[in-house]
Amino acid sequence: GGFNPLKGFLTEADYDGVVENMRLADGALWPMPINLDVSEAFAETVEIGQDIALRDQEGVILATMTVTDKWVPNKSREAEKVFGADDLAHPAVNYLHNTAGKVYLGGPVTGIQQPVHYDFKARRDTPNELRAYFRKLGWRKVVAFQTRNPLHRAHQELTFRAAREAQANLLIHPVVGMTKPGDVDHFTRVRCYEAVLDKYPQSTTTMSLLNLAMRMAGPREAVWHGLIRRNHGCTHFIVGRDHAGPGKNSAGEDFYGPYDAQDLFREHQEEIGIEMVDFKHMVYVQERAQYEPNDEIEDRDNVTILNISGTELRRRLREGLEIPEWFSFPEVVTELRRTSPPRSKQGFTVFFTGLSGSGKSTIANALMVKLMEMGGRPVTLLDGDVVRKHLSSELGFSKEHRDINIKRIGYVASEITKNGGIAICAPIAPYTATRRAVREMIEAYGAFIEVHVATSIEECERRDRKGLYKLAREGKIKEFTGISDPYETPVNAEIVVETENVDVDNCA
Repeated sequence: GGFNPLKGFLTEADYDGVVENMRLADGALWPMPINLDVSEAFAETVEIGQDIALRDQEGVILATMTVTDKWVPNKSREAEKVFGADDLAHPAVNYLHNTAGKVYLGGPVTGIQQPVHYDFKARRDTPNELRAYFRKLGWRKVVAFQTRNPLHRAHQELTFRAAREAQANLLIHPVVGMTKPGDVDHFTRVRCYEAVLDKYPQSTTTMSLLNLAMRMAGPREAVWHGLIRRNHGCTHFIVGRDHAGPGKNSAGEDFYGPYDAQDLFREHQEEIGIEMVDFKHMVYVQERAQYEPNDEIEDRDNVTILNISGTELRRRLREGLEIPEWFSFPEVVTELRRTSPPRSKQGFTVFFTGLSGSGKSTIANALMVKLMEMGGRPVTLLDGDVVRKHLSSELGFSKEHRDINIKRIGYVASEITKNGGIAICAPIAPYTATRRAVREMIEAYGAFIEVHVATSIEECERRDRKGLYKLAREGKIKEFTGISDPYETPVNAEIVVETENVDVDNCA
């Protein structure tokens, strides 16, 4: 019931209406395409009118779906309209083009059982359960707070004020599901929320987890979140500055204006059936030892205003610096420090990319030895030939197989990084999208350092250690990077290494 009025995945007519003007075919407000994306191969096996089973990872059947529509969407148009730009810097646009299937299926869904969650069972409620809970407590007005970050003192002060202004009770309703790469994982976040719940006056506040994959769609996402919260029995909803914004676009500017989401929400407020409480930007006034809305401080020239941004907080955690009491609760800081120890205690991955014969393996080997000499952390070298032998012996050199190979390397490196080790990878890795996927996999657990070994193709061919270029020129090796297959040069590698006339020791 969270996505009411939807009865299943959108039909093609519904999808077109949602993308173009945020309306289903029957005119109801709905801002987000909800479709079942599948591969072309699977789509070919499905007939219109057929029932298919929807299962979880373990193969347990959760629901059946009657396929009424099958079409190939214009994903660039979808990105443009839903996310405001067809720009791969947006995590959802990247997902749309590089992860989601090519074909969309639409049709009603019949539920068989709820997905199983083994974590925080007591905190998970269906919309009906939450409504019943509010009725039982006699809560007539409920203001929902949507969050994908840990709660600090500013948020607490803000939610307090929102509840007070609306004379309502408070529902902290965090999203546990896909958020933005680099966000704090939900296990840590929920532990942080539980630490903060005691700070609210008794029986004024409750918390429930929302299983939702965020799309980071800014204004449209805000309207969508409003509809979802109305379905859960809320009457008010806090919309923040840059609500559900994904950060910077390719040009380094914000995807959405800070108040776009509030404007769009206000426009559709009546129809959503939920009242917006706008989120004030709260800052700490040192002299008065309290949080106040930034735009309501009359004597700002005579007081000290303190504020810590999310980026600054991450930097302090990373470098093991102090996080002041006025900013967050000690219990929250303790939880955050448990999951993001300072850089010097984390694992990391050094990822070399470059043409065949550019010197990647040689430099990687030298680097490995230097790191082992320093000691303190286990070091693993995942070099092309070793990987081909142990992980990927069955793969060839087609684009698809290369991608699988690089993703396997990335997966192993992410496990090493997660467990505090150092992974050194030295594949050719010619494609930008694949390198990005590996970066996201690893940055969830530690640092990712991309090293572009920028040896020119002429120099690599002159060296031709393994005699491969000669064979490629004679056409005996198909799909050879740099000759018959492209190499997409990294644009913002952390380190670029020139190897011509420089000795290996120096490069390492």
